[in-house]
Amino acid sequence: MKNVHDIIIRPIITERSMSEAENKKYAFQVAPDANKIEIRRAVEEIFGVEVESVNTLNVRGKKKRMGVHIGRRPDTKKAVVRLTRKSKAIEFFEGMV
Repeated sequence: MKNVHDIIIRPIITERSMSEAENKKYAFQVAPDANKIEIRRAVEEIFGVEVESVNTLNVRGKKKRMGVHIGRRPDTKKAVVRLTRKSKAIEFFEGMV
């Protein structure tokens, strides 16, 4: 079994994700091989909240140039986690809204 801190890599802090935090939806960058059940358990264990649903999406890396050399950013995976109505909010996001 994977460590929960290996599944959740970092929170995604954008204007859109902060506006969704009011509806108890939070976005995280997660390990590319993590599934929805593992993500749910990791968020519940790390933050002590109840998760209602998990939506995931794979994000392809953009092509970037450095002079004549062409490369790519790595592919990533995002998870949007929705908490239950009776669950408390995640404290990490509270000061940013």
